[in-house]
Amino acid sequence: MPRKIGNFSEALLLSDVTVLLGQDLFPGAKRIQKMKISLWLVAAIIGLGANFAAASETVVVDRSMSEQEVLDAQQGWCKALLDIGNVHATKGHAAAKALAGEVIDGAYAYPMGVVLFKPTLTVNPQTFRATRDGALSYFVGGDSAFPNDDGFALKGWKKCEIENAAIFIAGDSATTMGKVHFTDKDGNKTSVDKTWVFVKDDLGTPRIATHHSSLEYQT
Repeated sequence: MPRKIGNFSEALLLSDVTVLLGQDLFPGAKRIQKMKISLWLVAAIIGLGANFAAASETVVVDRSMSEQEVLDAQQGWCKALLDIGNVHATKGHAAAKALAGEVIDGAYAYPMGVVLFKPTLTVNPQTFRATRDGALSYFVGGDSAFPNDDGFALKGWKKCEIENAAIFIAGDSATTMGKVHFTDKDGNKTSVDKTWVFVKDDLGTPRIATHHSSLEYQT
């Protein structure tokens, strides 16, 4: 609502900038007043533009996978494998199975759907473990539905080392291919050829969607 301010009869508020209109304070000052009004109008327009730009600022969501996220996920898998074995040695099978379940739920994409998991030491007709139960049995055994599993994570591994041959990153997924070297308590080393595909879930956490592992070919 316009109101009287000093000798001015109206005030126009534009984006926190006040433009004053009214009679001249001094005779013969019309040109100066017009110039002042023009400057106020320019300031008002700039203020409106700044507010509009702030309100329409684009929000960018980048869910792409970084190389460091891939390497961290791989190292996390190795650490989890050793942790399961250590818990089994100190607290027994039930505790190791519970931890393995937590690892699978946190690292694999079973909550998102099927996982293409071909473990190292499985045989037909249970070569592939597309279900959580099949993966859990492979790592810790003890499931009568998978009688040939004795628990890969329970073999007393003391070291797990990853040697990537290549990493292919495309958006929010990454594929890795290379060697994983396992060392047991006696210092014996077993090397496998391993391929992982990592995808990000809705929270941006990399998860294993494909896991293929096989023993090295022996000539």
